[in-house]
Amino acid sequence: MFRRFLGVSLFSLGVCLFITQPVKAQYAPEYNEGLKINLNDKDDYYIRFMLWNQIWARATEQNPGTLVNGTPQDRSFDIGARRLRMLAMAQLSPRFMIMTHFGINSQTFVGGGAAGSGGTGNYGAGKKPGMFFHDFTSEYTLFPAVNAYTGQRNKFSMTLGAGIHYWMGLSRMTMASTTNFLTLDSPGFNFPNVDQSDQFVRMFGIFAKGKVDKLEYRVSVNKPFATNLVPQEENVAVDNNGSSKPYVGGYFEYQFLDQESNTLPFKVGSYLGQKRVFNIGVGFNAQQDGTMSLQNGQYKSHNIAIMSGDMFIDLPFNVGSKDMSLTSYTVAYRYDYGPNYIRHSGTMNLGSNDPHYDGPRSISGPGNARPMMGTGDIYYSQAGLLLPRLGEQDKVRLQPFVAYTRKNLEALQKGGDYWDFGSNLLIQQHNAKVSFQYSLRPNYIATDRIDGNRGEFIVQFQTFL
Repeated sequence: MFRRFLGVSLFSLGVCLFITQPVKAQYAPEYNEGLKINLNDKDDYYIRFMLWNQIWARATEQNPGTLVNGTPQDRSFDIGARRLRMLAMAQLSPRFMIMTHFGINSQTFVGGGAAGSGGTGNYGAGKKPGMFFHDFTSEYTLFPAVNAYTGQRNKFSMTLGAGIHYWMGLSRMTMASTTNFLTLDSPGFNFPNVDQSDQFVRMFGIFAKGKVDKLEYRVSVNKPFATNLVPQEENVAVDNNGSSKPYVGGYFEYQFLDQESNTLPFKVGSYLGQKRVFNIGVGFNAQQDGTMSLQNGQYKSHNIAIMSGDMFIDLPFNVGSKDMSLTSYTVAYRYDYGPNYIRHSGTMNLGSNDPHYDGPRSISGPGNARPMMGTGDIYYSQAGLLLPRLGEQDKVRLQPFVAYTRKNLEALQKGGDYWDFGSNLLIQQHNAKVSFQYSLRPNYIATDRIDGNRGEFIVQFQTFL
């Protein structure tokens, strides 16, 4: 399976390098820099605002033994808010910047509401979710990317910052932008501690970012949020970090062709032909005593150690007079959370357990849950093709894509294959688009047995300014 995965990745690389040509833009030109307030005549002191929402309409095959709002369901339909976000950043001097990012995520008609909401009424199930800060950082540039006197790019740059932040390292997709995905959403396992020892992928920490010629680096030292699960089974690690030792992360990416901005932490998923990009990156996350297990009846702590290697390609090309672009991303993760650690989850999961169901159940639980990540290896690859416009004045474009995941986890005796197929309907590039995706996940009814697949069809409506 790995050979097939590697072969597809290398073939994509070869095709991309063969067909490179420069062309156009990632966001619609009429939006320019969005909502920006200049604070001086040179436009280098400013406050900028960004707003976006992503609404999902879904048809989901539920795992066996699922209740949705108390009713047994094999299939369900729902409409919900995947993300409603706002970001504000202020450049207050050539060297000093602050950034805030806040909003809500994953609100459905039965979940994602305010703390304590449920039942019927004013604070019924799924209602009035709490808005919270995703990021809040201050940063200071020690060595700028551009020489202020000559205007030439410096070979070395460095910025230091602190706050609750997204500069977590590990992989490109661990720091992905949510406004310009190639596929409809992130696969989930790219966020190794999501809402366990982090706050929605972020931690309080100190970070450094910058470039050494074409090598971009991001490193951070962080204080994880407390976890306190108690091990229940022998030789199965769970999240329990005690006094919470530092969590360190890093990502190092060599950018062979066009150079990417690192003003904000968010990595672009698809440039739609704006840049000629070929990057190779490696990264890591590590923490001492991040999990705990029972060993011969005694509690034992385990270190967390995660590594990745990835490759990103986004290259425009022409077929006759038609401009197109090819986007490809491939990553391999090696996770070590301790013995037999595994985590199951499903995005915007509607389900709860049906106590009266007497058939075989999914080991992941009800709803759309699946084995998300754990100690072991995960390989992931995605590719998409931006098709040409139907007419010269036509802004609407299609971008079909496919993604494949292979998970080989220590807690499962059988590996799993996951597929995503879909397309972006780009109305005004990433500023206004509708995405369609059909996903297949294996239905594990035992650690060594898969009973077919379960599907999920999602239509996402995105607006970004």
